[in-house]
This record gives sequence, C-alpha cells and structure tokens, in this order.
Amino acid sequence: MPRALRIIKERAKPPAPVFRLLHPRKPRFQCPICAYRGPFADFEHFAGRRWHAQCPRCGALERHRLQHLALARSLDGRDTKSMRMLHFAPEKFFRRRLSARFGRYETADIGMKDVDHRADIQNLPFPDATYDFVFASHVLEHVPDDRRAIAEIRRVLRPGGMAVLPVPVVCAKTVEYPAPNPRESGHVRAPGVDYFEKYRAVFSRVDVFGSADFPAIHQPFVYEDRTRWPTPDCPLRTPMSGERHSDYVPVCHA
Repeated sequence: MPRALRIIKERAKPPAPVFRLLHPRKPRFQCPICAYRGPFADFEHFAGRRWHAQCPRCGALERHRLQHLALARSLDGRDTKSMRMLHFAPEKFFRRRLSARFGRYETADIGMKDVDHRADIQNLPFPDATYDFVFASHVLEHVPDDRRAIAEIRRVLRPGGMAVLPVPVVCAKTVEYPAPNPRESGHVRAPGVDYFEKYRAVFSRVDVFGSADFPAIHQPFVYEDRTRWPTPDCPLRTPMSGERHSDYVPVCHA
C-alpha cells in the first residue's frame, strides 16, 4: 500500500469510543496496556488481513500485547532501575515505555537515524558483558547471519542478563529464503517454533511464553487465514491450518 494511502487510512480511524459504537457485534477484549475494553480493529499487511489485531485506543497489536504480558512476568521482582538496557531496532510503541522503566536505556540500529548507536547486530560495537537486558523484536527474521547475531547478543549480556528476541512464527517449521524478499519487508526467513533451538544452543536457559499462557481476554493470538499461503507476496511460506495461531516470546537467560 502506498505510504500516502496508509497515512490517510490511519487518520481516518475513529476514536476508540466511536469505534466501539460502530462495531457492536465484534468480540470484546481488554487491552492489558491501556485498559481499553471493547472490539479490536482488523489489520491489513503484506501477508493479508489479521482479525481482532489492533487496540483502537493505544494501537497495540497482538505481538505488543503478548510481549507486554511476557515482559511483566519476566521482570517481576527485578530492580529494572539499576539495569542497563539495549533496545535494537526500537519500535516507537515500546520506546517510551521501556525508556521509563530501565535506569539506563540505549537504542541501536544499522539504518535508523534516531538511535544512540549505529550498529550491525551481527557485529555489535560493545565490550563483553555490557548490558543487563537486550530487546530485539521482529529483527532476526531480517538478518542473514542470524547465528552470529545471536552470539553477539549473548556476548554483550552480563551474567544473569536477559535477552527477549521474538520473531514472527508463521510456519510449522522454519523456511530459509535464498534472498531477502522485498515484498515481505526484507525477510530472509519465515520462522517456525523450531527457530528457538538457535537460542537454546547459545543461552543457558530459554523460557518461551505463548499466547495460551495469558488470558484470552487480552487477545494475544494471531487471527489470520494461512491456508492461502503461499501467495505472490509470500511465495515461500507454507500453508497452515486454522485461523487462530499462537504467537511466542522467547526470554533468553545468559
């Protein structure tokens, strides 16, 4: 979709109270981030439509809600104000929230301008054991040498540190692409749950939180028709049955 058209559609979205009135028959949910109660909006992207995906008040998508819940559980009881955090490819949605939570909050990316460090995740310019917490959401599916990137993240973590490294799990088994797919936001792979074995080969422990680990009222699932895959935009994705799919948040411990 052209950028100008996307901007028009975003501006055309009604406020949350109006959206609630306009969709009286859609299922009702509760956003764990902003406490909105009511129907969630559908979301269009390159792979098709996702139903009940976006909170009309704060804009949280399924992955944001799931990651928020997983982070709250993983960080419970930790003194985050004493922790140094690295946020790679910082999403606007989480940037303000995480910067307020951690004592030292730093950002990095290979191409973004508004970051603290211009860095390649495959070759991080930081000494060993620099950070207590690393967050890189939906990054590694874009990285050619992801094993090297994972090893670099482990290297810069302090003993007892944590890395949260979600990827979009969109296939039963990971499919590696021969080249980046420009129609798929430059993805070089379509991860499956087996992708997390790459983390287990490097980290001492990996806790994987799934959509089913949290109340369904928060709508942490991905409602999407994957039986239609492959498509012209996603030619290497394999079909999956059903219309409700689990998402996952792997929490890796140094």
